[in-house]
Amino acid sequence: MTSQLNVDTIVDKAGTGGTNIKVGNDATYVGEGGSANSNNLVNVLPKAFNRGESNASIVDSSNISSGTDNGSGDYTYAFSNNMNNGSYGMVDSCQYAGISSFDHPELTTASYNVRIFTRADSLTSDDARNCQVITGDLA
Repeated sequence: MTSQLNVDTIVDKAGTGGTNIKVGNDATYVGEGGSANSNNLVNVLPKAFNRGESNASIVDSSNISSGTDNGSGDYTYAFSNNMNNGSYGMVDSCQYAGISSFDHPELTTASYNVRIFTRADSLTSDDARNCQVITGDLA
């Protein structure tokens, strides 16, 4: 027999407002069309995000402990909590008027490197405000 729970708010057993929800890796969710879908929910949640300035200083972040400016458009960011391996996924953006391209020559469990290039007549390294969202498994 299946059951359904309809609530507006979830709080801890004491009713003090704190929430501790545990979700297993294999979660089933209902899609927009109403069909049940299975996915590794924990794996696809972002594990880190970073909003860095053009000198690698951090404006806002989660799970990023520091940034290093390696030169023009070349930054390294360290994780507060390491990733499980160097095969995590990353989405980049930057705040710059030109067309930009990103390269990640070093993805390690402890940090990642991002190089930003702009396009005029050729690709040139360029400083820019930048942002990354990282998914994958934490160590």
